[in-house]
Amino acid sequence: MTEPKPVGMTLLVLYSPRLEECRSYYQNLGLHFTAERHGRGPEHYAAILPDGMVFELYPAREGQRTGALRLGLAVDGAAASPRLAPGRHLLSDPDGRTVEIHAE
Repeated sequence: MTEPKPVGMTLLVLYSPRLEECRSYYQNLGLHFTAERHGRGPEHYAAILPDGMVFELYPAREGQRTGALRLGLAVDGAAASPRLAPGRHLLSDPDGRTVEIHAE
């Protein structure tokens, strides 16, 4: 029997009615965003994580529910703003999503 190939995540898209606030929040954790637009689609932000995964922030459409989601990120706590002591931190982003931070 052949072993299954490992599954890897390549893309995570968050939709937010508070796009700029979320960009600032995640940028303060150390993500570096670039503004993008594909064709006639909405302007949004993309960051490429060290493992190559793309993390995108898109504007939520009027009345669109963004849903509950819990994220886990490993960050350089000394580079975060405000600085984070080494260890685990449970925070909330501007849309109320729980963000579990592992600060190094």
